[in-house]
Amino acid sequence: MDQQGPISPPRGSGLRARLTVPVLAMCGMLMAVMQTVVVPLLPDLPRLTHSSAGAVSWMVTATLLAGAVLTPVLGRAGDMYGKRKVLTASLVLMTAGSVMCALSSDITVLIAARALQGAAASVVPLSISILRDELPPERRGSAVAIMSSTVGIGAALGLPLAAMVVQYADWHTMFWMTGVLGALGVAAVSWAVRESPVRRPGRFDVPGALGLAVGLVSLLLGVSQGGQWGWGSPRVLGLFLVSVAVLALWWWRQLRTEQPLVDLRLVTRPRVGLSHVAALLTGFAFYANSLVTAQLVQAPKATGYGLGLSIVATGLCLLPGGVTMLLFSPLSARISASRGPRVTLALGAAVIACGYGVRIADSRDLWMVILGATVVSTGTTLAYSALPTLILRAVPAEQTASANGVNVLMRTIGQATSSAAVAAVLVHHTSPVGGAPMPTLHGYLLAFAMAGAVALAACAAALTIPGDATPGGTRRARGGTRGARDGAMEGA
Repeated sequence: MDQQGPISPPRGSGLRARLTVPVLAMCGMLMAVMQTVVVPLLPDLPRLTHSSAGAVSWMVTATLLAGAVLTPVLGRAGDMYGKRKVLTASLVLMTAGSVMCALSSDITVLIAARALQGAAASVVPLSISILRDELPPERRGSAVAIMSSTVGIGAALGLPLAAMVVQYADWHTMFWMTGVLGALGVAAVSWAVRESPVRRPGRFDVPGALGLAVGLVSLLLGVSQGGQWGWGSPRVLGLFLVSVAVLALWWWRQLRTEQPLVDLRLVTRPRVGLSHVAALLTGFAFYANSLVTAQLVQAPKATGYGLGLSIVATGLCLLPGGVTMLLFSPLSARISASRGPRVTLALGAAVIACGYGVRIADSRDLWMVILGATVVSTGTTLAYSALPTLILRAVPAEQTASANGVNVLMRTIGQATSSAAVAAVLVHHTSPVGGAPMPTLHGYLLAFAMAGAVALAACAAALTIPGDATPGGTRRARGGTRGARDGAMEGA
């Protein structure tokens, strides 16, 4: 087993030490806002950029693909070269992408800029690793829970903010705003966050990074474009075949490389591997909430169920879920501290399923739509805050960034699969409204049922994770205390 590097002492009670958690949380929310702000623009971008709707969709796809590839790569780089250094580089790339979007209306430049912004997907796993290295054990759980929740909080804040900017100002203003916030984030991290001495030095696995990039891009491109290109089309089938072949070869090589990009022997341990499976399923279940809610409340009233809301009002409908995620983060940390993160994860997945039960019971009244979406967000808070805690307890300190990067990657794959699955369900359940095909209420209810079933599968996966272990690698008895060293791997 690899030996841990020295654990840095807590920074004390100075101003910079007190601002470490708020600064990292701000960066996490900024990353989520960046991913969300383009959504209100999508209907108008073909006209604004003089391009096709298919070309415009790549502004979302490029960010997804870049984030999926770069998250595990930058996580490994953070473990090797310094987490704050790589975190700062990610924020710089995100800021540069915002400035490029603000300065251009050319669709090619916009797609390239959005790909740069995908680097920001590594912000959360890198920040969680920094918190593990820098905070004393008694503060670590709540800080990690807050950091994990920033994804949902930022997304809930970003949608109505972007919608208001698009409605009342030039669309480039939105990217100038994110560019300025990104620059402030870079400055704040440089000032308030110190570099951790916990490293896993070695040689960076360039062939492994390239193989993972080709395999993931082929997989996610096939999943995200399958609805448009046709699931049985030669392009999509070819992408899936390339993905299977490349990832199989990549897996074989990673097991035989002395310094792999991803430690697959660690990944295949039950506590880590099952946590990744639960992350994929939870990502699927969570993402369907935002996708379906936004479409349902904006559907015209002529459908018989739609509310005909504007994009600004739609964002406000999702805002209570973001506020709930912020409020429930401390509760999640307390449950994990008393019962273990495995229980918190299972509880969160069960709450997500209950939220979809509310959606199935009534999706016509606005207050019930908001209630159901908020219950799903509450469950997501519990689940997402438990996942990194499970990883932190199961891997060595010098591998936390790369391990959390893989966990975030699994969430991303789950979200991409959710988007494709929801689109497939809604496309196959439509009826004409005003001469245009619109999803039926039955289609939406099927999407809710599908997401709820996946949430129950995530709950089952969580319950199969081996019981929480103390950092020293032994099982923790009820009411027992933790070991002195946080984060050592479980016994083989």
